[in-house]
Amino acid sequence: MKITTLYVYPIKALRGIKLKSARIGPQGIAHDRTFMLFQVSEPDGELKKMQVDSHPQCALFEQELSGGNISVRYHDPENQDQDEQPLVIPLTLNTATLAKINVNLHGSAPSSAYSMGSPYEDWFSARFGFPIRLVYIGDGKRAVLGDTLPPKQHQQTTQNGKGGWLSSLTSYVTERDQEGKPWITFTDVAPLLVTSESSLHDVSARLPADEPMPMYKFRPNIVVDGQGEEAWAEDLWAELTFNNKHKLLLTGNCVRCVSINVDYETGKPAVGELGSVLKKLMKDRRVDTGSKWSPVFGRYAFPAVMQDSQGASFELRVGDEVEVTRRNAERTVWDWPGL
Repeated sequence: MKITTLYVYPIKALRGIKLKSARIGPQGIAHDRTFMLFQVSEPDGELKKMQVDSHPQCALFEQELSGGNISVRYHDPENQDQDEQPLVIPLTLNTATLAKINVNLHGSAPSSAYSMGSPYEDWFSARFGFPIRLVYIGDGKRAVLGDTLPPKQHQQTTQNGKGGWLSSLTSYVTERDQEGKPWITFTDVAPLLVTSESSLHDVSARLPADEPMPMYKFRPNIVVDGQGEEAWAEDLWAELTFNNKHKLLLTGNCVRCVSINVDYETGKPAVGELGSVLKKLMKDRRVDTGSKWSPVFGRYAFPAVMQDSQGASFELRVGDEVEVTRRNAERTVWDWPGL
C-alpha cells in the first residue's frame, strides 16, 4: 500500500489542509488540532464545544498554513463572490498575554487552555452569528481515557525478506503530563486517524455514480490506498509500518456520527443520497460492540518507536510505502468513558 493523502486540522472542526509531507510526533501531525472553537452560551457563559456534527457551519471555513500562520477564509453560501481578507492566526503564541480557561472535551477535563480574545474571536463571532471563544491548547494537556492507549510494550513478529521471522519490542510514543499520564491535544481520542480508500470505494458504491463520497468528510490524518487489502480490512489492523521503518499502533475504531452527512458547500446537512450516508452505513458497519449504534470507518493510532530508534518523531510523505505488520484476531472494542 501507499499513502495517498495527509491532512492536518490546526483549528479543530474547520476544513482540513492537505499536506505533501508531515512531521509525526507524540501528539500526531505537528500543529494538529491545537486550536478549537467553543460557542459561548447565553446568559451563563458556558462553553459548548463546536464540531461539524453539532455546528455544520464549521465546514464553510477553509484554513491554510503559510509562514508560521494559519489563514482562515469564510465561504459565505449566500455570497459566493465575496472576497474578503483572511483571518491570520499565529501557529505558536506567547501564552503569557492570553487568558487561561478550563475546557471540557469528551470528558478528559477540565483541561487548561487559553482564550485568544480579540480580534480573533470577534471575527468568528461575526460569521457564526453568536459569541465564540477561539481556544489555544498551549501548554494544556488532555488525558487519554479508557483503553484507547495501546499496551506500553508488545512483542512483534514480522517476516524478513529471506523468509525468516524477526522479533522486536515496540512501544507507543506519547508525551506525559506532570503526573506521568499520556496526553493529547484537541484531537478526539488519539493523535492520529487512519483511513483506507478501499473502504471509501465501498461507501461510494452505495451512492449514485455521480455523487461519490469524498474522503475529507471522514476527517482523517493519514489515508492509504488499501491496495492488496479488501474493504474494511483495517478493522483488524493493529500495526502499520511505513517505509520498512516507522510504525503506528492502531488501537481503536472511529465510530461515526451525522458529521459525514454535512454538505461542505452549504454548511448544512446534505440533501439527497449524500445526506443519508450515516444511515446507509448503519446497515452493516455497526461492528464495534462498545458503540453498537454507531458505524465504524477508520482506526485511531499512536506513533510507535522501536527500542533502538533514535528520537520520537519522524516524517511521512504522500507516496510512502505502507505495510500491515500486525493484525488483531478480533475487532477492538470502543472504550472512552462518557463518549
